[in-house]
Amino acid sequence: MTVMVKRVTAGVKFRPRPEPVRQALRVLDRRFTAALHVSTLRREEDYAHLEPHVLFQASTIGALLEGRYEGDVTFGELARHGDLGLGTLNGLDGEMIAIDGRFHRADVDGDVALVDPQARTPFAVVVAFQPSVRIQLDEPLAHAGLIGALEQAVPTGSGACAVRIDGEFENVRARSVPPQTPPYRPLGEVVADQHVFDLGPCSGAVVGFRFPDHGEGIEVAGFHLHFISADRTRGGHVLDLRTNGVTASLDPSSELHVELPPGVELTDPHLEGPIAALVARVER
Repeated sequence: MTVMVKRVTAGVKFRPRPEPVRQALRVLDRRFTAALHVSTLRREEDYAHLEPHVLFQASTIGALLEGRYEGDVTFGELARHGDLGLGTLNGLDGEMIAIDGRFHRADVDGDVALVDPQARTPFAVVVAFQPSVRIQLDEPLAHAGLIGALEQAVPTGSGACAVRIDGEFENVRARSVPPQTPPYRPLGEVVADQHVFDLGPCSGAVVGFRFPDHGEGIEVAGFHLHFISADRTRGGHVLDLRTNGVTASLDPSSELHVELPPGVELTDPHLEGPIAALVARVER
């Protein structure tokens, strides 16, 4: 899996100093893949067109955990990289669900509205979704059973995989959090104020990604999923669910492009410490 990293500050092309690059290579080689390549990208090239099977990510989950809720990527720019994905908005203002090329925001009560293309994100992952694996899951499945079926369907050796699950859901337990204002608290404190709600029975779609365990700190290891109802009026971050007949589509990805906003480094301490327990607390 190839990981490309870029930073753009106030429209100026940025090339990391040699030593931070060497440090980033050491961290990422250990955590994300055995054969990793890190390079900077120019914005005019990077936003040229959609690339199938290539993930684009704004910032890192480690930065979000530390309370870095301001990003510099607009949703208009994000749309040039993918039509399916998830994330949040600046100020941690809702759960973002990208599906069929449209960006939606689920607010603190689970109500969904379209996102303004000029709005910005502190964390998001998108892909030009072109699935190569589809499985039909007609029997009712609890959350653990669904995850097990998806794990079996992920092609061997996949570095990462985008997921979309369409169909009927007996229930979806979801959450969102209230928008934050500076000075920002760490995400572990913010989730204490989360609103949890049930969204079933209903028709809808679950979208998200599965990353390997050694991606922890850059992404959420395992499955990270958001839900949106078929009528695009309700949604949120998935905590638990039960299906009642769904089709799952998977798009294995071989590359990840990461854009780092000002003040975020791949060599920040959050990439070095054990954060699996904290991620499990705030994301699951």
